[in-house]
Amino acid sequence: MTNTALQPDREAAPAPATPFRLIAALAIYVLLLVWIVLWKLELPWVGGVDRVIKLVPFVATAEQGASRPSEVVVNLLLFVPLGLFLGLLAPRWSWRRLAGVAATVSLALEATQFVLAIGSTDATDVLVNTAGALIGFGLVAFTRLRSRERARGILVRVCVVGTLLAVLAVALFIASPIHFRPPPAAGLGPAASHAIDGGGVGDELP
Repeated sequence: MTNTALQPDREAAPAPATPFRLIAALAIYVLLLVWIVLWKLELPWVGGVDRVIKLVPFVATAEQGASRPSEVVVNLLLFVPLGLFLGLLAPRWSWRRLAGVAATVSLALEATQFVLAIGSTDATDVLVNTAGALIGFGLVAFTRLRSRERARGILVRVCVVGTLLAVLAVALFIASPIHFRPPPAAGLGPAASHAIDGGGVGDELP
């Protein structure tokens, strides 16, 4: 009788409270993600790039070249933290739901590039970004299996420290003698706009 009475209490036990530092780290990560994807760590600007939509992923088309492996890898890594954060904040989400949210975020960024005319819209990025988030989500699940009791605390510290290191790296990059390429002037033709890849982050340097 005693065990039966206590069972509902165990099932109704509240989930662990989300640390404020995790929410703050997520907010900083989202800001960095938007800045990197849209403006490649340059000063925000609008217009000047031909609006191009590439619906065929990875391979070259008449308007866009093939996806560069370096850009694919960078985009993949950029979205791994998103999966980590969502895995901690919404641990009961299914893989399908996580993939849907990650794809929606990526589509929103690609659509913003198209609307603001600041880069190309590439289906490759949506696929790769979603895969990156799924990898992060998988890392959360794997860590919980390996270290069930300490997993949450470990992952929270990883996310917070990783975000701080990312901020430091961005600050050092901005303070370095590397000069950013200026925003493209209005009226650039397709050849010039093709040189500016709106989906990846590998072309921000001269």
